Amino acid sequence: MKAAYPSYDEIRSIEYKLAEMKNEYWLHHDVFTFQWWLLLTIFILPWILWWRYVDKNRLKDIVLFGSLLMLLVGLLDDIGVNAQLWSYPYQLVQAIPRLAAIDYGILIVAHMTVYQFYTKWKSFIIVNLVMAAIFTFIFEPLTVWLNIYKLDNWKYIYSLPIYVAKAVFVKWLVQRINTMNKV
Repeated sequence: MKAAYPSYDEIRSIEYKLAEMKNEYWLHHDVFTFQWWLLLTIFILPWILWWRYVDKNRLKDIVLFGSLLMLLVGLLDDIGVNAQLWSYPYQLVQAIPRLAAIDYGILIVAHMTVYQFYTKWKSFIIVNLVMAAIFTFIFEPLTVWLNIYKLDNWKYIYSLPIYVAKAVFVKWLVQRINTMNKV
């Protein structure tokens, strides 16, 4: 008697076929397009600029903040993609289902820069609110217009508190880690 749900082998077979389709799509649709070059640029250029201007005396602290934020951003993006809240018609690298160029490029570098220059809580939150508004109401619509980002079951306004909350949470976590490290 066959089960009323798919077997593991059936799921794996479909995943294999889907991976083949995604590879073909990426090779023939994404690679070397304007969007692909733009994603490559916004992934690499912010890191080059960041390295030039980062406070090397606080490098460990800033990198800890950025690394923890990367983990959180990647997790939230995976959840959003899997929940079909948003998707990415163009990708820099097909093997990663998220928008790595933005998630691990410009977004993280922007947050680390704010973290470096705004050490007091009040200014950190205010600048993160401004940055969140810019990302939410300028950069997200721009990426939608460029067909890099697609809102499936999501609205721009939902992103605003998430941009701020994740930065506040990670700053708090880094401070807790640093406090525990001093004891």
